[in-house]
Amino acid sequence: MRDETIAIHGGYTPDSTRAVAVPIYQTVAHEFVDADHAGAIMDLETPGFHYNRINNPTVDVLEQRIGALEGGAAAMAVSSGATAVSMSLLNLLSAGDNFVSVPTLYGATYTYFAHVLPRVSIEVRFSADDHPDSIAARIDERTKAVFCETVGNPAGNVIDLAAVAEVAHARGVPVIADNTVATPLLLKPLRHGADVVIHSLTKFIGGHGTTLGGVIVDGGTFPWADQPDRFRLMIEPEPAFHGVRYAIDFPDAPYITRCRTVGLRNTGAALSPFNAFQLLQGLETLAVRLPRHESNARAVAEFLAADTRVTSVDFVGFPENPYHELAGRYLGGRAPSILTFTVRGGREAGIAVFNSVKLFKRLLNMGDAKSLITHPASTTHRQLTPQDLKLAGITPAMVRLSVGLEHPDDLIEDLDQALAAVVG
Repeated sequence: MRDETIAIHGGYTPDSTRAVAVPIYQTVAHEFVDADHAGAIMDLETPGFHYNRINNPTVDVLEQRIGALEGGAAAMAVSSGATAVSMSLLNLLSAGDNFVSVPTLYGATYTYFAHVLPRVSIEVRFSADDHPDSIAARIDERTKAVFCETVGNPAGNVIDLAAVAEVAHARGVPVIADNTVATPLLLKPLRHGADVVIHSLTKFIGGHGTTLGGVIVDGGTFPWADQPDRFRLMIEPEPAFHGVRYAIDFPDAPYITRCRTVGLRNTGAALSPFNAFQLLQGLETLAVRLPRHESNARAVAEFLAADTRVTSVDFVGFPENPYHELAGRYLGGRAPSILTFTVRGGREAGIAVFNSVKLFKRLLNMGDAKSLITHPASTTHRQLTPQDLKLAGITPAMVRLSVGLEHPDDLIEDLDQALAAVVG
């Protein structure tokens, strides 16, 4: 099936009720047939549902659907995008280990890497920029992963993913790619060398600003067993789960199997069945929404670029954008509906425009049907130092838009009146 069909039908076969919509299995647990059945499920000898902190039939459909869209071996849904970020790394790293990350990240991700993980003796090594050589220079024998956003939020940079994967794999390290902005309909990172893909399902996939969720997708191809000293968590018997050796006992999808049986089982960061149902509804219309998001974003970007009250516009759909060529290579020439601009008058003028809009919603979210505006330096990235802001690709005056599905003329009129109120 093609993507648009997978997004509607993937992973679901109606049960005896023949329900067309995926049912919400709002239950805590599922009954075992007998003791042998219970033991077989608990030992992972047979698939099955037993306790909804670990798996659930509604959530399972979402996992299969996203996994199929990304072309992965298996997927696991979790309670939020932030959980997906955290669990994807903690599945591999222990105290004393490090990972390399690009600095162009969502603010909460940057803060988690820079200030939370070091407290448990896990080091993030931020590369100087998003270039593959800069990433390669930070990898050493204690490095367990390379982390990047395929399209940075809010910087809008497009990663040269194949080149990043090449330098990471040459040093024996997997690539974890956050594909939230692009979605699997614009970019499939596993095809370009990524080993694990994560999403905040809260954003474009959910699409309506109602539901938190995240997902982790295992590509199933990274050779963990080739480096037993580096990836001991994947090779050695797991004391938290019956002594399983994931890369040996579950060679098809060892990473996600460990993630579920150690990470999800013991942290409890499960996605609720109702949230999974809501996210499935959003996924069904993603292929229809994305072109409207893009066309609206282009119209808004063109208006801003032609306006003398605006000093710069950063939109990857413009040929002069430094990432336009990479967008052509990885996004098929498409442009996500995230863009940034600066207003004549600098930081205070940017904040004033943020305060003056009437239709745009002042939110920290993105990918909503509604158009959203934020001033990153004073909101999502408020905790960052001036030096960190520069590394993350954020200027003090930058305003970020997530362009929604309204009529573009209404969005332009709102920005026009806000600019008039601030600049004149």
